[in-house]
Amino acid sequence: MSVSVETRYLESFAAEHETALLMPYVEKAAELLDSGCGPGAEWRGWLTLPDDFRSGKYSDEYKRIKLAAAKIRSTSKVLFVIGIGGSYLGARAVIEALGGALYNNIAQVSGGVQVYFAGNSISAGYLNELIKIAKANEFSVNVVSKSGTTTEPAIAFRVLEALAVEKYGAAAKDRIFATTDKARGTLKTVADEKGYETFVIPDDVGGRFSVLTAVGLLPAAAAGIDTDALLAGAAAAKTDSEKSGSECKKYVALRNVLYRKGFGVELLVSYENRFTLMGEWFKQLFGESEGKDGKGLFPGSAVFSTDLHSLGQFIQDGTKLLFETVVWFEKEENDFYLNKQDDDRDGLNFLCGQELSEVNKKAFLGTILAHTDGGVPNIVLNVNKLDARGLGYLIYFFEKACAISGYLLGVNPFDQPGVESYKKNMFALLGKPGYEELAKQLKVGG
Repeated sequence: MSVSVETRYLESFAAEHETALLMPYVEKAAELLDSGCGPGAEWRGWLTLPDDFRSGKYSDEYKRIKLAAAKIRSTSKVLFVIGIGGSYLGARAVIEALGGALYNNIAQVSGGVQVYFAGNSISAGYLNELIKIAKANEFSVNVVSKSGTTTEPAIAFRVLEALAVEKYGAAAKDRIFATTDKARGTLKTVADEKGYETFVIPDDVGGRFSVLTAVGLLPAAAAGIDTDALLAGAAAAKTDSEKSGSECKKYVALRNVLYRKGFGVELLVSYENRFTLMGEWFKQLFGESEGKDGKGLFPGSAVFSTDLHSLGQFIQDGTKLLFETVVWFEKEENDFYLNKQDDDRDGLNFLCGQELSEVNKKAFLGTILAHTDGGVPNIVLNVNKLDARGLGYLIYFFEKACAISGYLLGVNPFDQPGVESYKKNMFALLGKPGYEELAKQLKVGG
């Protein structure tokens, strides 16, 4: 299992010598990452997570994760995962990529655990929808937060915790799981006081790199995902990425050659609906890691052929500011054939006898030829198939590529100073204690 980088659609945009000239700098950036000598080195714990959970320092915790997931599956129809940003995007992306874009509908029919994500917005309408689901079903809660005081998840937890206590009384403590700091923070204190089982967000792993910790593994395991295969795929990617001239490093070089030529937007494209949330995860991973000091590619995502009927026009004929990175899965496990109709009223009989995956592939080839002819570079990442092992590989591949790219750009890929700006203004506007002076600066309240 691996990711192979295809460059045939870059020939008129990035010459081989350009990539070759940049590769030594990519290797140096990778050395900086692996050696721990670069900025933000204290946040490199994600590099060894695949081995840490399978047989290393988190192996005991991994056993507890599996037991907790089994408990959730045996007692609950619904699991609420409370978190924002990296505390929910990775888990949701994994569940939908492997369980299906309609995962909750399928789980409801098949008797599996439906997984709903809370605390990722401040929408009253959405929270009220979750309350209705909680009142109508047996449920468990997994709250994910290092501090326990981040506004969006804290609101959701306050509400769902109260509903659990109202519904289950003292037994509510057996249905609430906290994924948080190992020793400090409001959520850790509350969990210890109330007897909630806790799992650790490692001190050296930032939120957007945390999907292969309890943050992502517990919800995924509760949803029935093969987390052993997920970690095995990531471990394989770890080994491969460390090699000189690896496909991961090649991808880093290509995207940075295009960036230096003025292509400032990277559009991650797939042809699978169930990959949609992986696009959202990708946007956070690269956006928060590279977008600082006036630098970085703007990360976007699209699912084709769906978005060809909206974004397709701009990509083909609009401003030439983006390139596409297409994730293509070579095998489809569950294919489909169209049946022939005598009257052929929709004109589709010409497709009969062909696998639908083959039709999808022709759409992919036709699109990539049109877009490159229209002046849009395309990098293709070929993956064998969209299964747990392949997804684990791809997750680690992107994480490693992102960190190396950050160092290549000359930024710290592990901090996110810009994220705090909106929070401070919001707290001042809401009248939170301690923000009075900022409120005055914003001319709030007179």
